[in-house]
Amino acid sequence: MISVIFDLDGTLVDSEPNYYESGRLTLERHGVPDFTWEQHARFIGIGTLETLEALKERYGLRAPVEQLLAEQNAAYLELARTHTEAYPQMRTFVERLHARGVPMAVASGSSREAIDAVLAGTGLDALLTTVVSAEEVAHGKPAPDVFLEAARRLGAEPADCVVVEDAAPGARAAHAAGMGCVAIPYVTDTADDPAFAAAGLLFAGGQAEFSADAAHDWLLSREAGTGGPGTA
Repeated sequence: MISVIFDLDGTLVDSEPNYYESGRLTLERHGVPDFTWEQHARFIGIGTLETLEALKERYGLRAPVEQLLAEQNAAYLELARTHTEAYPQMRTFVERLHARGVPMAVASGSSREAIDAVLAGTGLDALLTTVVSAEEVAHGKPAPDVFLEAARRLGAEPADCVVVEDAAPGARAAHAAGMGCVAIPYVTDTADDPAFAAAGLLFAGGQAEFSADAAHDWLLSREAGTGGPGTA
């Protein structure tokens, strides 16, 4: 049986607005008052720590990156507990896989505390009990570490895993891990990114196009050995 590894932010839940707002508030506190959504969007799919390291260098921030991370996590957690929604079709997909007994995990660039808060706040914690944060591995996405660790905890071979991802760095990480990929671009303008070209199933229109039925049928065909690259 195939194991399924989900990215969290932008894939299972629409948490990017919370990440943007918590990052904007943190940067504003440190003298950067005009951080825009467009600037944030360049970092979608990259872990919070790696993002802050890049922003610290770009803006010449004096505060240690550990301090910036703590401040952003605190702001994010406050938002995450009350303002995060799971995508309805994605929740349906998870419920169907759970009913079939499909091994599942969450592998995210977020902190473990943030992941737990989001899963608990959306009720997905009852269905997704294996969780890996990029804080627990040597390198975040696009390195494959977080997905390989998720496979290890599930007791699955990487070749028997499929990653569900919304961002190009995550799709690259899945490919580097030797795993299949279902891609649902959060930023639909990036659907033609070469990273998504290797996806076994691509929903080019993003979450508006994602179908639990189509994804489930593709997984069944992959288990049967007939699933190939496709676009929904």
